[in-house]
Amino acid sequence: MKITLAKTSPLLQPNFVFGVATSSFQIEGAADSREPCIWDTFCDTPGRIKDNSDGKVACDHVARWRDDIELIAGLGVDAYRFSIAWGRVINRDGSINEAGLAFYQQLLDALQAKNIKAFVTLYHWDLPQYLEDHGGWLNRNTAYKFAEYTDIVTKAFGDKVYSYATLNEPFCSAYLSYEAGIHAPGFQNRQQGRQAAHHLLLAHGLAMRVLRKNAPHAKNGIVLNFSPCHPASNSAADVRAAEMADQYHNQWYLQPLLEGCYPPLLAELAANEQPLMVDGDMAIIAEPIDFLGVNYYTRTVYRANEKGWFSDVPPTTPPLTDMGWEIYPKGLTEILLALHQRYTLPPIYITENGAAMPDTLLQDKVADQHRVDYFQQHLQATEDAIKAGVDIQGYFAWSLMDNFEWAEGYAKRFGIVYVDYVTQQRTLKNSAIALRDVFANRR
Repeated sequence: MKITLAKTSPLLQPNFVFGVATSSFQIEGAADSREPCIWDTFCDTPGRIKDNSDGKVACDHVARWRDDIELIAGLGVDAYRFSIAWGRVINRDGSINEAGLAFYQQLLDALQAKNIKAFVTLYHWDLPQYLEDHGGWLNRNTAYKFAEYTDIVTKAFGDKVYSYATLNEPFCSAYLSYEAGIHAPGFQNRQQGRQAAHHLLLAHGLAMRVLRKNAPHAKNGIVLNFSPCHPASNSAADVRAAEMADQYHNQWYLQPLLEGCYPPLLAELAANEQPLMVDGDMAIIAEPIDFLGVNYYTRTVYRANEKGWFSDVPPTTPPLTDMGWEIYPKGLTEILLALHQRYTLPPIYITENGAAMPDTLLQDKVADQHRVDYFQQHLQATEDAIKAGVDIQGYFAWSLMDNFEWAEGYAKRFGIVYVDYVTQQRTLKNSAIALRDVFANRR
């Protein structure tokens, strides 16, 4: 049940940041005190959420945040990563929701009092529905609205925030949401997926300019998800498919940020599938960042398909998580080293890493040994990357507690803390205790 790191591990150095992470829609609840977002609409659409649930209550965090801060502090973390619900801060008419803003200010004050660094994500997928009604991320103006929202939030928060991430996983907000259709708002159109991606990256660049001005002492950057793309076979077609998938899913979001251009695969898209861009966009997108957040869960295997494109091959060989994802810790080291060799990177934080497991609460305990093993292996993979020369400055476990897992509803549990959704009772799983012991051993 223990997680062990060598006494000399770089992860145990005083300046390495350990934290836990959440997102607003997944935990907050209190839907009646904010504007509806695209996920509220998605949840209200029959057949979209596997267990027909919604985020109206979730973990009731808005009501229980004081207890949750005590819970976080009890884990001995250095940092807490959480997101702001845009619609809790800005009303439909453009006015500020003062009570919503005050909620986050109280949260920041409480973290500061506990000496816990606040890592704030400005956008974790919950676009206000009033913006979606005008086209959402397909509307270029949404990027400018995001910059305005960033300006309001950062002026209000002052120097209480250690780090700002503009976006969490724009891949999900673009590809899963506008192209694959499995996330809100649920469209299925390649051009729209590429257009949403471009406007998200534009929003990031515009927001970075605001952050430079309003929060110059914070570490400001972005969080991207990465999955190593492996070919299903050694055939030239499958190798090529994996390379295309890497460009389309990984490099599409990072290369513009660091090099001011999209991957070569852009030229292979039909003209009517390419995003519309304006002169100067790429310069805005490539604003310098102080850090890159890396979210990692698994690798993906690809084969060539009959359309000359790529298809993923779902894993079947154990060990798999409750999401059906392969447990592949060396993929974390692999992707970090590949990025390190390919780009001149800013400092990196592992901003999400974790696993959904079929947890059972028995006699006030959750014996989630598989998750303990997962963390053990991925912390080791992080250490291996650091020893190979990658500048990694922190690691955040996903997630602090079980929560609304998007299209999966409440059926999948990623938390290191078990949540009984009827009573809202929180119970530390064995993984939380194991991580707490690792954090404590540094003191």
